[in-house]
Amino acid sequence: MRRAIHLDNLTLGYERHPAVHHLSGVFQEGSLTAVFGPNGAGKSTLLKGILGLLPPLSGAVRLVGIQRRDLAFLPQQVELEPDFPMSVLDAVLMGHWRRRGAWGALDRELRQQAVAALETVGLSGFEKRAVNALSGGQRQRILFARLVVEDAPVILLDEPFAPIDAQTTADMLALVHRWREQGRTVIAVLHDLEQVQRHFPQTLLLARRALAWGPTEQALAPERLEQARSMSAAWNDHAPWCRKDPP
Repeated sequence: MRRAIHLDNLTLGYERHPAVHHLSGVFQEGSLTAVFGPNGAGKSTLLKGILGLLPPLSGAVRLVGIQRRDLAFLPQQVELEPDFPMSVLDAVLMGHWRRRGAWGALDRELRQQAVAALETVGLSGFEKRAVNALSGGQRQRILFARLVVEDAPVILLDEPFAPIDAQTTADMLALVHRWREQGRTVIAVLHDLEQVQRHFPQTLLLARRALAWGPTEQALAPERLEQARSMSAAWNDHAPWCRKDPP
């Protein structure tokens, strides 16, 4: 059975106010998909719904061939506590928690995996450095190394390149492409149109509802982008819960 994430007429929101309306579609195994749209379009909300952090107001998220523990997540603007005395290696070793638990023993093999992950993201030799001594781009590399250690078949990224420099962005995009070559499913919320067009073959154009979902060139056609902008100008953040199915 191929792994997939099915969205079945999914509506998500907060305090019964909808943020994502009647969304249906499938993230297929091995796909590399950008979730793109204006601010307030429900992009981060969608990732929370897929992860089970936000229960649906209606509809469902169905995981086929996978379980929630198979999903790795890099949330938006993750901060490694700057005042906490943590080494780079310790920060990456936290990626084993998903399978080992917070109190699971970390043997030599797991430590070697973390060292190899640091090499993958360009931080070889940084194992003993203090996290709070590193730049923002280097800290983001640590978080990507943690994802490497998690070794999940599905990876969800929420604005992963927003806080970092151009070189780090290029290196981490190369890692994302490597994940795709390995057959992993990657879903990334992004705000950079050129980045999406250059690196992501599939796009979900979201403006609280799906305006397009498919090949990026088609999904981000100028008329669809204009439709998304027009819709965002008319949003009512206090709208009641949408109870009816779409026509």
